[in-house]
Amino acid sequence: MDPKDVEFFRELLNGMLQDILKKGEETIEDMTDTVEVYADPADRATAESDRAFTLRLRDRERRLIKKIKEAIERIDEGTYGECVECGEDISVARMKARPVTTLCIKCKSRQEADEDLRGD
Repeated sequence: MDPKDVEFFRELLNGMLQDILKKGEETIEDMTDTVEVYADPADRATAESDRAFTLRLRDRERRLIKKIKEAIERIDEGTYGECVECGEDISVARMKARPVTTLCIKCKSRQEADEDLRGD
């Protein structure tokens, strides 16, 4: 991967990280500032369902933060864009689709096929 691509991905990952952190702060503010009383139990159930959905999204993003930080570390180490299984370069197109990936498409396909066989 050439230095221009590496810098592109560094900026992309840092932008993703900042967006996730900002959303997390906004969610905390929204959930702590909102004190609503619902007269209708259905309205309360809908609000609780929405809140649970938002929390699940933030939990997924929390796990993504770890992967983003690991990808930035790989950039710093000079190993970003290398498949951890076979050592081949991961295509730029794949990296754009999934900037935190550690597997090339061939190894990822093999991993998914193995998971299907095991029923994971």
